[in-house]
Amino acid sequence: MSTLVPRTIDTDRLTLLPLSVEHADEMAEALSDPGLHAFIGGAPAAAQDLRTRYARLVAGSPDPAVAWCNWVIRLRDEACLTGTVQATVTEGDQGRETEISWVVGTPWQRRDIATEAARGLVAWLGEHGVRTVVAHIHPDHTASAAVAAATGLASTGQWHEGEIKWQLAVG
Repeated sequence: MSTLVPRTIDTDRLTLLPLSVEHADEMAEALSDPGLHAFIGGAPAAAQDLRTRYARLVAGSPDPAVAWCNWVIRLRDEACLTGTVQATVTEGDQGRETEISWVVGTPWQRRDIATEAARGLVAWLGEHGVRTVVAHIHPDHTASAAVAAATGLASTGQWHEGEIKWQLAVG
């Protein structure tokens, strides 16, 4: 699995850049709205906390059977970072499986950035042998459910730690 390394992904309006520690300051500002944590808990992270977290993520999973793939979302027209997408990839019974997530800062929401980024991510994952894509979404988070549906995932009706499992078979 260690051969799966995030690469730059371009979509119509976005560039998904592999996460680096240097993104922490701008991302701390982009994700500073406490409202982003309504469904996931916690609070916005300070830049130093993000640097520490990003260093751990960039170093990769300690489990060689798991790949941590993380990107920041850059909106090219505005030349700014707006959020993140991530995938945790494992080998499953039916081939590579991944759990994905996304977050877009409040100033850039309702502009289909999360959907475009998630679609770009899923396409990239499919090109790299991922066969099953899963997302876990809080039942009241209608915006994330809409992103999942627009990306091709469907609700399974199964619950996992208070969230609903959404799934897509790729390829």
